[in-house]
Amino acid sequence: MLKNYFKTAWRSLIAGKSFSVIKIGGLAIGMACAILILLWLQNEICFDKFHKNKNDLYEVYALTNNKDGHPGAVNATSEPLGPALKQNYPEIDAFTRVWNLDNWLLSANKKSIISPKGFMVDSSFLEMFSFPLLEGRADLRPGNTIVITKNLATKLFGNEDPVGKVIKTENTDNFIVSGVIKDPPVNTRFQFDYLLPWVYRNTQNDGYANETERWLSNNTSTFVLLKPNTNVDALNSKISDITRRYTGRNDVWTHFLFPLNKWHLYSEFENGKPVGGRIEMVRVFAIIAAFILLIACINFMNLSTARSEKRAKEVGIRKVVGAAKSLLIGQFITEAFLTACIAGAIALLIVQLALPSFNTLVNTRLSIPYSSFYFWIFVATFIIITSLLAGSYPAFYLSSFKPISIFKKQFKKVNAAISPRKILVVVQFTFAVILIISTIIIRNQIVYAEDRDKGYSNNNLVQVDFVGDIDKNYSLIKQELISSGVASSVTKNMGGITDGGAHSWGLRWQNEPPADTNTALTIYSSDADLVKTTNMHLLEGRDLDVYNYPADSSSVLLNEAAVKLMGFKNPLGEILTNPFRNRNWQVVGVVKNYVEGSPYDEIPPTVIMGPGTGSWFTAMHIKFNPSLSTANALVKTEAIFKKNNPVYPFDYKFVDQEYATKFADEQHTKIMAGLFATLAIFISCLGLFGLSAYVAESRIKEIGVRKVLGASAFNITKLLSIDFVKLVCIAIIIATPVAWYAMHKWLQDYTYRININWTTFLIAGLLAIAIALITVSFQSIKAALANPVKSLRTE
Repeated sequence: MLKNYFKTAWRSLIAGKSFSVIKIGGLAIGMACAILILLWLQNEICFDKFHKNKNDLYEVYALTNNKDGHPGAVNATSEPLGPALKQNYPEIDAFTRVWNLDNWLLSANKKSIISPKGFMVDSSFLEMFSFPLLEGRADLRPGNTIVITKNLATKLFGNEDPVGKVIKTENTDNFIVSGVIKDPPVNTRFQFDYLLPWVYRNTQNDGYANETERWLSNNTSTFVLLKPNTNVDALNSKISDITRRYTGRNDVWTHFLFPLNKWHLYSEFENGKPVGGRIEMVRVFAIIAAFILLIACINFMNLSTARSEKRAKEVGIRKVVGAAKSLLIGQFITEAFLTACIAGAIALLIVQLALPSFNTLVNTRLSIPYSSFYFWIFVATFIIITSLLAGSYPAFYLSSFKPISIFKKQFKKVNAAISPRKILVVVQFTFAVILIISTIIIRNQIVYAEDRDKGYSNNNLVQVDFVGDIDKNYSLIKQELISSGVASSVTKNMGGITDGGAHSWGLRWQNEPPADTNTALTIYSSDADLVKTTNMHLLEGRDLDVYNYPADSSSVLLNEAAVKLMGFKNPLGEILTNPFRNRNWQVVGVVKNYVEGSPYDEIPPTVIMGPGTGSWFTAMHIKFNPSLSTANALVKTEAIFKKNNPVYPFDYKFVDQEYATKFADEQHTKIMAGLFATLAIFISCLGLFGLSAYVAESRIKEIGVRKVLGASAFNITKLLSIDFVKLVCIAIIIATPVAWYAMHKWLQDYTYRININWTTFLIAGLLAIAIALITVSFQSIKAALANPVKSLRTE
């Protein structure tokens, strides 16, 4: 019987080639889109889930007071916190601290490379996290060992065994390779080339005056491994005030543990609780995948039921000769399954061809796991569910025909006022219009943020991170850049201007809130000429200038948000104090708010400190002379850096390009939403094209009579198109409030956001109508121009 089912199903597909191509093509595209999105979703959801200790791994977060008085959360802690947690709380099985090492020079085997990322970690890091060992021992307990990845081992040592060999870091210290581990997978937050022991941190000049100061400097990531079945809420209440107890201060941040399964997807906090982040994007694209697959299935349903008249006699004869309804349902479900299998094979081919471009779009390395047994189980399940979803309604619909009605031609008419097929077309276009509206709003939000006044000029502005001797030779480099005419201004800073500063607390000012608060501020350090180099908008006072005003090492600039927070009416000359450091700073200038973090967020209160005690510098900014071409300026700048920092390659970043990367996630969302909206429209139009062809065919004699009686081609085209346009208009009416609600919620994640304009819905509606008209008009015009003699010859 099953063999007969497949044979009949195959003959049915061959008999209606054009309809079969449309059904299979639409289903294949829909399945391919769904598979691509599901591969991406699986990668996002499984971030860091490969660690064997995943259920007991936590990161220590700090609770801060934001300027509105509500608690925020940051994953920055002090260096002594990890050891203290392990020592005082038996629920904690192990801890590790992680310190980022960016762009370090590594030398070995007569080769030198700049490694983008390394970590200094405690020896328990590789016991807590699962990074498989390939060679040697994963041992970081000795102070002179280094663990490297397979990729770094290949770069430095080629095919040689690296274990036991020496790697020199930053041209200063030697480390012996104790082990080689597998390269970290793409779906982990720990992307690194090498690991150095934490004890090496103790050999560096950290600038701390005493142990209390170490407790009060939050610059480290701390992770803990809990013992199984630990009550996390109870432990959180115990560790909350550990820093306050060790420092004897009530104005410092408190702490809580944040579980591994939320690290990647939940990065936004409200009142100290995780409320969102990338999980929002995951949910959105899970819904889009379901939408697109459903649209493709609706195509299948519509095109299958549209040909009901041609299948009706087959059903009638089968019933007359004794076929049970269950056997007919089995036959049509088998047809759907065969169609889904063919579409599934084509979908996998499409996915394989599209993956390189899709990986570029989402900036990851997805692949189809052909060797995985579970993948094929998933594919089989996916095809079965799709075939049931697409084939159930046509199966029950076609098998429900009564023989007497079939032979009297009294079964359902294609031009009924309301039919399941028309409802499905409305549903299909509702989803498509929602995606069109969403794409337009996402695009408008990105453009709105891109057009935001940054508060500085990034034209001809270049950032160079400190590596090697740049910091030591900064004054010489600056002098040569300006004297040679390459640069009009140079300054050094605490990181790039687009990176923002450091979260801090402890500053006091006149008439501030009560002293037991810990209001978070953003601190940014700068040498002289910050305003001149970046073209910040100076509202009051002057720029920092330690060369002409030596006391500026203890001076600060405030942004507008800081002035507002501190309640200064005349900020110039006001004094900020830090009782902990026993230091004072005088306000010498006020700058306009400038975008230093996300361009979608509210600008935080920022204090820009001069180059005194407590300031540090990791980058410099160069304003190129506008009279020089960029290429010429770069050549001359490279020569100057090579002279003063010969061991390191000259590496630079254009600040405008760095700023553009802040829109990367939203740009990816926009492109993906636009791509899948286009495909959803395309799939919907495939179905609409097939339906319009069927309607034109089923009304061919009516059209012939109308033409004989004098109807014009325009009137015939309008007659055949108007019903479809009505369905699309209904879809627009339904989609508009749904899309408004969904995008209104999406925009709430952004402090700096657009207002949804009614013109967005008008544009999306007109676009949907135009696309539908273009799709159906081809068949309508073709039918209207046909010779009526041919259609009426049989009457």
